[in-house]
Amino acid sequence: MGKNMMGILACLLIVTLDVIAGILGIRAEAAQNQEKHVRLWLFECKEPSHDAFVFGVAAATLLSIAHILANLVGGCSVCTQEEIQKASPSKKLSIACLVFTWIILAVGLSMLVIGTKSNSKSRASCGFTHHHFLSTGGILCMVHALFAVAYYVTSTATLP
Repeated sequence: MGKNMMGILACLLIVTLDVIAGILGIRAEAAQNQEKHVRLWLFECKEPSHDAFVFGVAAATLLSIAHILANLVGGCSVCTQEEIQKASPSKKLSIACLVFTWIILAVGLSMLVIGTKSNSKSRASCGFTHHHFLSTGGILCMVHALFAVAYYVTSTATLP
């Protein structure tokens, strides 16, 4: 198998993992919304959903695996400020995509974890509402796929 074919397979695997994570995040939100809840302004009392918890954990795990894979196949290179300023436009775009993947990972994973934690068995109490954290985290998984593939393409297109 050639290098191009391995790159295509790696990109397809990253996209598949991120899309599945996104779908699981959205399904977790749907499962959470099926539970009984009572709302009083910003406070909400609801039963935790085991399905939402399982889907949320699976989505967070797949997002993490996709991110690790994207960094491994894209080559994680740390540059100094001076090297970045002298870098080619393609290398700068690669670094920008890498930064965006890390930001999307941090925000998306945080949202998935917060939504998942609110559905754990020990969280059967009242508190602030956590609406749409799971579905937003799921959507960010799909956005992560776009930037991860862009990172791989731009990092492999740069000449050393």
